[in-house]
Amino acid sequence: MKIELLAPAGDLEKLKIAVLYGADAVYLGGRHFGLRAGAGNFTEEDLADGVRFAHEHGVRVYVTVNIFAHNRDLEGLPDYLDMLCRLEVDAVIVSDPGVNRMIRELYPALPVHLSTQANTTNWAAARFWEELGVRRIVLARELTLLEIREIREQVALELEIFIHGTMCISYSGRCLLSSYLTGRDANRGDCAQSCRWKYALVEEKRPGEYFPIEEDDRGSYILGSKDLCLIEHIPALAGAGVSSFKIEGRMKSVNYVAGVVKAYREAIDAYISDPENYRFNPTWLEEISKVSHRDYTTGFLFGRPGPAGQHYAGEIYRRSHIFAGLVRGYESDSGMAVIEQRNRFAVGDEVEIMVPRGESFRQKITRIINKEGAAVDAAPHPQQIVRIPVDKPVPAYSIMRV
Repeated sequence: MKIELLAPAGDLEKLKIAVLYGADAVYLGGRHFGLRAGAGNFTEEDLADGVRFAHEHGVRVYVTVNIFAHNRDLEGLPDYLDMLCRLEVDAVIVSDPGVNRMIRELYPALPVHLSTQANTTNWAAARFWEELGVRRIVLARELTLLEIREIREQVALELEIFIHGTMCISYSGRCLLSSYLTGRDANRGDCAQSCRWKYALVEEKRPGEYFPIEEDDRGSYILGSKDLCLIEHIPALAGAGVSSFKIEGRMKSVNYVAGVVKAYREAIDAYISDPENYRFNPTWLEEISKVSHRDYTTGFLFGRPGPAGQHYAGEIYRRSHIFAGLVRGYESDSGMAVIEQRNRFAVGDEVEIMVPRGESFRQKITRIINKEGAAVDAAPHPQQIVRIPVDKPVPAYSIMRV
């Protein structure tokens, strides 16, 4: 049984985190032709380094080429595709039929994955794309488990679904709201996150008079979906024929990528190793609840989510831990971990250190040494490099949380 865990890589650091914490593949965007203008994205040099690092660890790299292209975009596309082929990326993610055709004509050996923005919601559409040479379809997010299973019965290509992360309010992410309100086109990678804004109801002849929908003192969030979380349903998804489980989050933090990837890695491995006796471990859900998130929903998997899938009022984001630092190295002679500070921590704090593989552990901070070698009471400055004693060796890219 083969199930791919596909993780987001918004920049080179997040790629390395995703790889080390257990991803089978990563997806990322270059500086052109992708749908995440706000992500760090990859220069050609970074992309070369990322592909090299991933391949050294047996991890595949998929690159987004999923804008809805205008005529002017097509001119530079062949050179960009040529660069991706030279770097030996494993596939490109495409939504535009013309872009797919160009790839098939110019680079027929380059695997194409069809983006969720193509809105594949039925087996006839899936068969259409299969006949055009698409290797994999990222199915529309609006599908139920039954619909996924029915598509699987009709096609031989690979099926991928989103299993975790932020849900766009628009149909499979094809948003017009951002472009209408701000001039920033979500379908060209420049979404303003308009569906996360506060909204109120105003009657045409009563300007300035705001009527409550369901709201608290912060306003109403009538377009704000809860976050998708399917970690409890891995057996059902595998049984429906899904071959790739995709985590959303190229614009999320390294803490998010590490925690979510690790939890899903452990859950998938437990299922693959013994499907008959698989039991869900609540610890996995606890782990992904430590990162910043909205309340969780199963989306459309078991039918239309209805009001229960939306945030109408109350606290939007929640998390139980704060990302305090990233381990950059370990000095075995002194037993000190080298930490790049991300949020304030101080002597006397008890922190949790999450390692890429294995169990997290608690650590009391007894000393903090700054880069000048002086003892300090706290690490207050972002990205400050300090050293702290730890009770056991910690690998680079471990996450320290308070």
